[in-house]
Amino acid sequence: MKLIFILYTLFFFQFSFSQITNDDPEIKKMVSEVKTENLEKIVNKLVTFGTRHTLSDTKNEIRGIGAAQKWVKSEFDKYALESNGRLTSKIDYFILKADGKRITNDTEVANVIATLKGTDSNDNRVLIVSGHLDSRATDVMDAKIDAPGANDDGSGVAAMMELCRIMSKRQFPFTLIFVAVTGEEQGLYGAKHLAEFAKTNNWNIVAMLNNDMIGNSNSSGTGIHDNTQVRVFSEAIPFLETEDESKTRKATNRDNDSPSRQLARYIKTVTKQYVDQLNINLVYRNDRFLRGGDHTPFMQNGFTAIRFCEINENYNHQHQNLRTENGIKYGDLPEYMDFEYLRKITCANLATFSNLAWSPKAPTSVGIEIKELTNSSTLVWKAPEGKSVYGYNILMRETSSAHWEKIFFVKDEKATIPYSKDNYFFAVQSIDALGHASLPLFPTPIR
Repeated sequence: MKLIFILYTLFFFQFSFSQITNDDPEIKKMVSEVKTENLEKIVNKLVTFGTRHTLSDTKNEIRGIGAAQKWVKSEFDKYALESNGRLTSKIDYFILKADGKRITNDTEVANVIATLKGTDSNDNRVLIVSGHLDSRATDVMDAKIDAPGANDDGSGVAAMMELCRIMSKRQFPFTLIFVAVTGEEQGLYGAKHLAEFAKTNNWNIVAMLNNDMIGNSNSSGTGIHDNTQVRVFSEAIPFLETEDESKTRKATNRDNDSPSRQLARYIKTVTKQYVDQLNINLVYRNDRFLRGGDHTPFMQNGFTAIRFCEINENYNHQHQNLRTENGIKYGDLPEYMDFEYLRKITCANLATFSNLAWSPKAPTSVGIEIKELTNSSTLVWKAPEGKSVYGYNILMRETSSAHWEKIFFVKDEKATIPYSKDNYFFAVQSIDALGHASLPLFPTPIR
């Protein structure tokens, strides 16, 4: 009996729940700084530009996409005043070639980008959060009619700007990028331009969070009103999966464990920790059925990316001309939005972004030993470079489960878990003393 007690005690102290379950006071403070009135003010301002259609007027000072871009940059410049010189902004102009579809002529367009420089010159990681600035009405080619775009996607731009305002007052070790992209409605062109630039310049993008339509809680047709859930879309098989990676995926049945799926689960964990009354609904597809968003070009270029989107869409207030028919009002106006819902989703973005921004790098060479047939599982990995690691979380779930069910905290770079790899999936993440965790990595077989 004494021996059993000693073994139990050793096991208890070797594996325990990680400190990621403890709140970081600074992240809680930042989350509390997200204000409903700020988000509403931004959305209302964006609506005043009449239309933000990609092909709308770029010279007018009060109407069109050009005026909106200049205003977003002016707000970024205000945030920069409290950043000790670390936040810079620009309007990144580029030429869209006519595509014979939704771009009729060669057109100059632009993304509005704010970059918060990191404090560690040796840490080349990058995080990106985005919303698309352009809007549309019923006819996707009508650049003159009013297209207020309050929810689609004034909501995503407002969330991104609120993150920039709050986070620019703090210091983070590596680069954070806040961007209002253009051309989403015409073909994801702004995101494509930025993703291709990032790939060409070898950016080490840890994660890209796309926010598109996150401010409506009422669904058309069904009449459902729900502001307690938000969808996070994530791809299954990476676009740039190699032949060897494909073989490993099939051999280990890791179809639901792509880097983007790990990011989605990470968001669910952190949101549960920091945001009340908001559940992350993990949707296991790249985007809505046969559709796409600004995260798609990033995934197509090999980066880890997801999309936040409201749980129920209201098609009366999406891609519609402003009008009233049969007593039904159509159009994407602020009066149809739920700004408390938008606040909560913005908080989920902020908690995720800040945790990742303060996290150590992920462990490397994460593997699971298969040299012997056992009813336990031995995982091994190497410590990451850079910021010191307090320990590691080993995450575990049943093969049929969408989300992690158990967390084991360990200090070493090797651990044997008394659960069979035949019955469970595992992943490993680095963690610092304040509970900031890296993205989890799925182990590869080690013979």
